[in-house]
Amino acid sequence: MRMKVVALIGAGAVAVAAPAGAQTAAARPAQAAAKPYSPPKTPWGDPDISGSYNNTQESGTPFERPAEFAGKRLEDVTPDELAKAIAQRNQRKVERAPTLGGESGTGAGPIHWFEDYGARNSRPWMVTDPADGQLPNTTDEARQRAAIVVAKRRGGDSYNTGPFDGPEDLTLYVRCISRGMPGSMMPAIYGNSYRIVQGQGQVAITYEMVHETRVIPLDNHPHVSKAIQMDMGDARGHFEGDTLVVETTNFRERSAFRGASSRLKITERFKPTGPKTIEWSATLDDPRTWERPWTFAMTLTHDEAQPVYEYACHEGNLGLYDILSAARAEEAAVAKGGVKK
Repeated sequence: MRMKVVALIGAGAVAVAAPAGAQTAAARPAQAAAKPYSPPKTPWGDPDISGSYNNTQESGTPFERPAEFAGKRLEDVTPDELAKAIAQRNQRKVERAPTLGGESGTGAGPIHWFEDYGARNSRPWMVTDPADGQLPNTTDEARQRAAIVVAKRRGGDSYNTGPFDGPEDLTLYVRCISRGMPGSMMPAIYGNSYRIVQGQGQVAITYEMVHETRVIPLDNHPHVSKAIQMDMGDARGHFEGDTLVVETTNFRERSAFRGASSRLKITERFKPTGPKTIEWSATLDDPRTWERPWTFAMTLTHDEAQPVYEYACHEGNLGLYDILSAARAEEAAVAKGGVKK
């Protein structure tokens, strides 16, 4: 006889088949439930979560539930289904590699240059709430803000088509200024390391890309005045048991995640789940942008062999100059009638 047992995967539980002949719960002796992991303590008594972490293994994980899992919740996806999806994701990376060099067709180099190739994603998708894995609807105000941005860009985008009238037409990321929050936590092709440093009453997190550091007070002081806004926001933290909880407000609208407003509040949770893992989640709450708060999550892996390296985004970087000067050259050619824009 075969029975069903529950196995944990990502953020939920899935049913898997147990070996034939396995005892039922009623037939086997009662066993104590596994104790949740408890990290060591710092000399001043806080949970010790310091060290070098990365989220490279989460590269390629869809943000929202993909069509292939339509109608399923995270806990409905079996390990075999997840393994198949991961294999397909990595195959798509191989297929896309020759085109990543842009229109020149030179490609981005051999696939083994990609730090994230072969990533073993911990979950089918990242959004954990709502349960359907889809972001809530945006508000009318948010859609109006987005339309204003499109109008200013004259239908172009910030990466490929322009128009590039000035540096402000390109994203903060392209300009090596900031990836914002929680953008700085998101996996990319490279630069996915983070360093957590703890002190008495403070936690600091350094992000390899674009090499910013957040210093998070743990002293229960209120946020700074609403008149002060920052690209990474104003963070305040505290421990709930072994979980570090960080609330960040006071965002500049130019860097607010996914077109959010300056009213955005992000609540992060860093929950240690083992000696080498932290379950990180972020809940975004902005009534001016979404109809309800929503949450996404991923796993951070402790690995001192992958420390934070210098991210010299500006040194030797002629990208912005070249983009703007090329746009001016194209305009001059159009004015002479030699090029159709």
